[in-house]
Amino acid sequence: MKRAGVMGWPVEHSRSPLLHGFWLKEHRIDGEYVLLPVRPDELPAALRGLGARGFAGCNLTIPHKQAALAIVDEIDASAARIGAINTVVVRPGGALEGRNTDAFGFRENLRAAQPGWRAAADPAVVLGAGGAARAVVAALLDDGAPEIRLVNRSRDRAAALAAALGGAIEVVDWARRADVLAGAALLVNTTSLGMTGQPPLELPLDALPKTALVNDIVYAPLETPLLSAARRRGNPVVDGLGMLLHQARPAFAAWFGVMPEVTPALRAMMVASLVKR
Repeated sequence: MKRAGVMGWPVEHSRSPLLHGFWLKEHRIDGEYVLLPVRPDELPAALRGLGARGFAGCNLTIPHKQAALAIVDEIDASAARIGAINTVVVRPGGALEGRNTDAFGFRENLRAAQPGWRAAADPAVVLGAGGAARAVVAALLDDGAPEIRLVNRSRDRAAALAAALGGAIEVVDWARRADVLAGAALLVNTTSLGMTGQPPLELPLDALPKTALVNDIVYAPLETPLLSAARRRGNPVVDGLGMLLHQARPAFAAWFGVMPEVTPALRAMMVASLVKR
């Protein structure tokens, strides 16, 4: 039996076992994907022990994504650039490779939801400067975005992100977040604002062209206030569930040997699971 799991603290909220369990059943693979609750001080031993426990690898979630950088033996280019690991692969012989599939998940989600979408069209506005924002900005730069307007409540954190990634990134003060929407082709919210239990995202969309694509990487709720407001004014919108689904695909392929697809049946199951929470 091939084994993988998701390692975090806490980790009980993760929907990854449901997602990977669907693919295991769909492809008739003798395997399992389990929750791996691991305290921060236990992370080195837990990662080093994956191979001995028969695991092909694991996903990493809060608070382990950055700490794992110093533990694994190899880091792929995406993880090094983003500065975080969300996927660990146990190599033959026991070496650990750290990868980051978040940029892939972001890009594939937009392409699947909006066929023909191109980052190279016009400027993009990205709200936030955390780990998710780094993945989003990296994906947009790689896809040829001519300009990225990076807006964050802490300007210093946004400036650090821009310096780390380089490229055509303009750091914008939070107070100007509505003004910089003018002329944008894409608006992405990577902050927790608007998430269930969090303060709302206060952002008038008046200056945003109605042709601009609006994406919120939050998926709880699935239809955030930002997406609702954008939909009402006629903007195309993309929710955050697809990013979660697509980022899991290359990890599943690395562990179980099959590149799965995001199908309507999978999405329907995941949506139903979110409604039940």
